[in-house]
Amino acid sequence: MAQASPRARLLGAMPAVFVLIWSTGFIVARYGMPHAPPLGFLSLRYALSVLVFLVWVAFSRPTWPRGATQWLHLAVTGMLIHAGYLGGVWAAVKAGLSAGTVALVVGLQPVLTALWVSWTGQEQRVRPVQWLGLLLGLSGLLLVVWRKLGAGEVTGGNLMLAVFALVSITVGTLYQKRFVRSNDVRTATLVQLVAALAVTAPLALLEDEPMRWHPELVGALAWSVLCLTLGGSSLLFLLIQRGAATRVTSLLYLVPPCTALQAWWLFGEALSAPVLAGLALTAIGVALVVREPAATSSAPAGP
Repeated sequence: MAQASPRARLLGAMPAVFVLIWSTGFIVARYGMPHAPPLGFLSLRYALSVLVFLVWVAFSRPTWPRGATQWLHLAVTGMLIHAGYLGGVWAAVKAGLSAGTVALVVGLQPVLTALWVSWTGQEQRVRPVQWLGLLLGLSGLLLVVWRKLGAGEVTGGNLMLAVFALVSITVGTLYQKRFVRSNDVRTATLVQLVAALAVTAPLALLEDEPMRWHPELVGALAWSVLCLTLGGSSLLFLLIQRGAATRVTSLLYLVPPCTALQAWWLFGEALSAPVLAGLALTAIGVALVVREPAATSSAPAGP
């Protein structure tokens, strides 16, 4: 059997690397949120990320998206995936919703995506075995986070913020898959970040909490810019371009279990039997969803 090329190995590793990076988001929130307002932190994160991408683009000179329509589509996805999703998550945590509860709500994204894809038939149809995988993944997700649900922590306001994040990431992923062409990830992400900053910065002016420059805040900001935005968001963009939306978003089922493992390693949080069972169910569910389908609809699944 011929060995896979370095490029093929790199592409094959992208989903695992994405999950590992993306799952650190709640860990970063635990470090950074006590010392800053959510939208103020995110505005600074977007501004620094824009500077990093500008330097990268200046030195590498990649191609820019062609046509005003593509710029508009990228701006919409930036407002949804960056401003809407992250803004909702961080604001919900700041408003008292635990990381486990937010993870549970946002973890419903693969189900919403599968329902939409199955109803519209825009790309690969969801097969029965994939529905089974989605149900197993959701069951595993519930087992992982149910012990972290705090009594009395849920209010109408913070729950709405979490649901807003869920809707934003779901619509943003589907919108990007539908309307955004294959673009260079550097320039495309730069456009998305500028759009997210344009939405978030004015809203941050309404926050009255000061930024307290604690070492944990500095570390959270550095990780957010260099790893979550530069690495995680770029990988998400590439994965959406290269795979069907249902298969890509099913990877997010692995984020809460990975977060639980990182919290055990960093903070000594116990991994109980239900959590370990949830990890196994989630892995099996994702494996069923991401299997190559036997048949696809007539719409292209991506470049």
